[in-house]
Amino acid sequence: MVDYLIVGLGLAGISFCEVLDRNKKSFKVISDDSQTSSVVAGGLYNPVTLKRFTLAWNAKEQLDLAIPFYSQLEQKLNVQLDYKIPIMRRFASINEQNLWFEASDKPNLGHFVAPKIYSNDNPNLESPYGYGEVLYTGRIDTAVLLSHYRQYLMHKNLMLRETFDFEVLKMEDGFVEYRGSKAKGIVFATGFGIKKNPYFNYLPLNGTKGELLTIKAPALKEERVIKSSVFIIPMGQDLYRVGATYKWKDKSNTPTEECKQELLQKLNTFLKCSYEVVDHVAGIRPTVSDRKPLVGRHPEYENMYLLNGLGSRGVMIAPMASQQLYGFIENKEALEPEMDLSRFTKKHFRI
Repeated sequence: MVDYLIVGLGLAGISFCEVLDRNKKSFKVISDDSQTSSVVAGGLYNPVTLKRFTLAWNAKEQLDLAIPFYSQLEQKLNVQLDYKIPIMRRFASINEQNLWFEASDKPNLGHFVAPKIYSNDNPNLESPYGYGEVLYTGRIDTAVLLSHYRQYLMHKNLMLRETFDFEVLKMEDGFVEYRGSKAKGIVFATGFGIKKNPYFNYLPLNGTKGELLTIKAPALKEERVIKSSVFIIPMGQDLYRVGATYKWKDKSNTPTEECKQELLQKLNTFLKCSYEVVDHVAGIRPTVSDRKPLVGRHPEYENMYLLNGLGSRGVMIAPMASQQLYGFIENKEALEPEMDLSRFTKKHFRI
């Protein structure tokens, strides 16, 4: 018997595996790689909501955990994951410049906002009002992380690559059993796959589809992330990731021509050099109605847990949410009310 079965291997699943490993707990992972949001994510960690110039929810606490978390993963997997890179917010008006200065004077937020305006020095970008710089930002290469972590688990014989079959899951007194494997508890970390989970599909995780382009632009020569109506994220070798879209009705992982044109139209308003589209991907972000994670215990099964709803900030949230869940299970520590799934369970189960 192992301590935990973990279903799903995106950012949430990997983060919880790491928390267990560092606390000397045994586990096995079951995943079919059907949820692609972690693979196609831009991977940015950014403490500031750049549309409104506000501090993201629990941003400092999340970063304080996330940065050393990914550093330890780099050492463990012997691969670079964390690329320190500034995020520059392109201003569209004098008014936005003024709002930026106001943001830099606010307590807590000012720690992450450089109190100056940077003029544009790239002739291939149009930015007459300049940029504001967000501090302590970077990019986690999520595709490399997932690929290497999957190999790591398979090498240790800790992973079963298959679609989880709820029909063969047995919930017993004090343990769970799945295809002959027994565990003290089971944690579902399947992102938008929660919709097929009969135990947790009552939760209001709606999912937003995001699409990203990769362009090759040899003349651009930009080493910073540029945030305007879309992000331009440098990936090296003259490649840049451009995104992202937010669609609420389409729940497929299939890229669409409509979203491609939407991204290109926005990109062309400020990118002034030639480029070639070399890739186009899509995934469903696990977003919740109140934009907070879903973490906690099933209301009827004592040894069944959920780690989900990380949304578009999964890189930052995953380490903190995983630590919270571990403390809740193993040490009976209270979850932060804003992420505790019981905020929805109480109404659904009338408890």
